[in-house]
Amino acid sequence: MLKLKISNQMCLLSLSYFQSVSSYFPQGKKKKKKKKKRRMWAEIICGLVIYKLVRRFFHDDEISDDDTFGSTALFSVAHRLEKLYGGKAYVGLRIPDADTSSRQDIDLVLLTKGQVVVIGVKNLSGIVTVTSDGSWVCEAGKHHTTQTYPDPLVDVKKQASVLVSYLEQRGVTLLEGNPSCKVVIPNPNFRTTHAFPSEEVITYEEWKHLKPVSRSTLSGWVKGAFCTGKEMHESSHQKLNFILATAPMWDRVELKGSKIVLGEFLEFKGKQEDTLALKQIKRSKVDRISIQQTSMLGFAPSRLQVRYSYRDYRSEGRSGSESKEVTVRSSTEVLFQPRDSTKIKKFKLSSFLSISLSA
Repeated sequence: MLKLKISNQMCLLSLSYFQSVSSYFPQGKKKKKKKKKRRMWAEIICGLVIYKLVRRFFHDDEISDDDTFGSTALFSVAHRLEKLYGGKAYVGLRIPDADTSSRQDIDLVLLTKGQVVVIGVKNLSGIVTVTSDGSWVCEAGKHHTTQTYPDPLVDVKKQASVLVSYLEQRGVTLLEGNPSCKVVIPNPNFRTTHAFPSEEVITYEEWKHLKPVSRSTLSGWVKGAFCTGKEMHESSHQKLNFILATAPMWDRVELKGSKIVLGEFLEFKGKQEDTLALKQIKRSKVDRISIQQTSMLGFAPSRLQVRYSYRDYRSEGRSGSESKEVTVRSSTEVLFQPRDSTKIKKFKLSSFLSISLSA
């Protein structure tokens, strides 16, 4: 009987032991699974961070909003002025300055029958105050950071002086009162605590209320803003158009979503076969390049059709009728320096819709 009791107790002990062991191992597996999942997510996050850093420092192939913000605003202002007052708006001029042996950037020149207007576009967002020396102080953002800008009107008047000298060198003398100078602020987030001391500054509130006018109905500040009432001779107007159309300008890149970047095109990068095919594209011969993506059987685009048009100097520098087309890999890249950046950037050619090259 004693042996039987002992054996029963041993069986009970062994049974409870196996139950405890069996309950322990599943918990251990669960813990291991949780650790594996945590480690996996940590590795994924670290991998993404490293990828972003490598892409940022070694392969900058994305165009930021900062690159397109200012240029897109310039063209928006130009298109609206053409619609309101007619004429032609020339954007992103780089006029040679004989005094400094450099080039003077001009945001916009509007040429109508009666006026040449040099316009500076300040796409400022925030609260702007004008100091005693004419500088603009802009306060913006959640942290109310401030940034100071030199008097934009002084800059525009300097640009106008350089433009007058350049036109005289090319045989054109402007009518009295030309060019006039304006500063346009098209940003709806612009605010000011007081009226600007100069009528040559057109704030957003004034800008949004501009309406189309005809010569017979010119009135108020609109007349003073962009028109003088005098008309230049047709031959002088045509010559001015030709000179401004063939003047040095920033190169222009058009992106999807109606975005535009001004800057300087440098060269193509990629496989030797592709760069050789694009070797004929030189700014002295070509003024416009259009890019179209092609795909095989609905898969991701692997090739790009690049069509380029030859420059015709007889027709105000616009594209001639002759054009050619080459096909290159979608991995082909472009070295491009945006206008407001000191850094040369490398972009995917597939991210462009077109490139316009200055002579």
